[in-house]
Amino acid sequence: MFGLDFVSKTATHLVRTFEDNVRQGQQQLEKWLGDTGMMEDTKLSTLSEISDAYRTMAEDLLLHPLRFASAEIDLARKHLGLARYTLTRLTGQPTEPVAEPDPDDRRFLAEDWHRHLSFDVLQQAYLINSRAFLSWVEGMEGLPGPGRDQVLFYARQLTSALSPSNYPLTNPEVLRITWERKGMNLVDGARNLVDDIRQNPNLFNVAMTDRSAFEVGGNLATTPGKVVYQNELMQLIQYSPTTDTVAQRPLLIVPPWINKYYILDLTERNSFIRWLVDQGQTVFVISWRNPGPAQKNRGWDDYMELGPLAAIDAATEATGEQQMNAIGYCIGSTLLGTTMAWLEKKQRNPIVSTTYLTTLLDFSDPGGIGVFINDHSIRGTERTMERKGYLDGRAMALTFNLLRENDLFWSYWTNNYLKGLKPKAFDQLYWNTDGTNLPARMHSYYLREMYLHNRLVQPDALTIAGESIDLSAIRVPSFFLSARQDHIAKWKTTYRGAGVYGGDVRFVLSGSGHIAGVINPPYKERYGYWTNNQLPGSPDDWFDSAEHHPGSWWPHWREWLATFEGEQVQPRQPGEGPLEAIEDAPGSYVKVKASEAGG
Repeated sequence: MFGLDFVSKTATHLVRTFEDNVRQGQQQLEKWLGDTGMMEDTKLSTLSEISDAYRTMAEDLLLHPLRFASAEIDLARKHLGLARYTLTRLTGQPTEPVAEPDPDDRRFLAEDWHRHLSFDVLQQAYLINSRAFLSWVEGMEGLPGPGRDQVLFYARQLTSALSPSNYPLTNPEVLRITWERKGMNLVDGARNLVDDIRQNPNLFNVAMTDRSAFEVGGNLATTPGKVVYQNELMQLIQYSPTTDTVAQRPLLIVPPWINKYYILDLTERNSFIRWLVDQGQTVFVISWRNPGPAQKNRGWDDYMELGPLAAIDAATEATGEQQMNAIGYCIGSTLLGTTMAWLEKKQRNPIVSTTYLTTLLDFSDPGGIGVFINDHSIRGTERTMERKGYLDGRAMALTFNLLRENDLFWSYWTNNYLKGLKPKAFDQLYWNTDGTNLPARMHSYYLREMYLHNRLVQPDALTIAGESIDLSAIRVPSFFLSARQDHIAKWKTTYRGAGVYGGDVRFVLSGSGHIAGVINPPYKERYGYWTNNQLPGSPDDWFDSAEHHPGSWWPHWREWLATFEGEQVQPRQPGEGPLEAIEDAPGSYVKVKASEAGG
């Protein structure tokens, strides 16, 4: 006992000394590289966190050798089973594999992986080793929840990167294609790589869709309308009516500015905006500017005042209506909630109903993005934004892609560069790659006050445009739509936010994820949704008593909205009222790329 205790204390002392020395050296190197401009602070911060994660793994190995030894024994047992599997297959007898991919893992679907014994064994060995490694990391002791998530995230990035499917010599499907095409797939892959580098100067992103298949204003964002108002941060689009009469109260949409508004106006059959217009709504949509260095000091207050508040005034002037309905999406909904609380404090009521699509108001569990929500990461992002004036939207897109790295990065790596194929044309993925930059002051506020400190749900914890705000004071009826597989705004967290919100609240849960769960037109008859007119304290209790419905949630929401839209009136043509048309929809702001806005 004394010997083991002495060894444990000695190991602990050595590890702590090693950790202190490495951390000091790491901080000095990070500061030097940042000061000399040899590497961006955001990248330095990420590399530092990766280093911390792998160092934590090494420390756990030293401090808990018995647990590691136990894991090694289990791993050896599985490899022994793989050896028996190999011998059985060599004798021509059928046998069950030792390790199989998860049902949603598409990396090893090709028959080539199973036809050839060597590659079958290779992919099973990879699965055995990667699962053992991740299981060992998950069992590490003494890590708080956020730290554990971060270590697991970087461990998963390592195992995913090392998959044999990612390399030409260890991927039998790629080897077969290379033989059949006499190597031209690799030549085409090199062309695709060069094109991606050219499309994303200074910040590499792999193409996820055929960019040549889409054009904003050509076959995307084609719903007819006019830009009727604009300021430094946004253009306001009013859409042309398609019905003989329209609802009295107009409908204002506040989309996210992390991406562009036309996620709501994709190809004609998938356009939520076009569907709304065809339902007899007078639709106004904010099209946010793609900001650059000149917008560095624009903050959350500015986005509220120059965004929803300016749009409310413009829509009122254009239609003569003093009240309207409003929809927010993602961060646009977070801003809409902020605006509603501010209007309540001002005792103003221009909005009679609000709809929140996949919305975080409570940030206590921010989903996968939480691995980047810590003071060190945010400081690195802030230092980069201080120099440039903004966060490059392409970096944000890559961050979100790495939350599902095998589906949203490595699958395209293999398809585009190893197989030499062009990615398929897919409107949602085109939008996903058409990112926007984020002004330094606004994004720093959003990361710290919302994500890090979760102050939006705390009464009077935030002061916006001179007023302290309280979401629970809002009395306007609201409709919350969340998505069951959403990894960005997890539905149980959005449910908690809906519970904080004042007024009558209707919560509905859609199938699928952050995008497909929202953009689900009725003709597809997909995913379904759950309803429950009660709002118990627990999201699990809500779901247990919820009723499932097939198809799209759009018609269900339309029935709810009818209560607030007023009488039927004559349709309003954009540009024929007090506000003159500036240009045709989709306007010019939406066409500016992130790299162009950055200068």
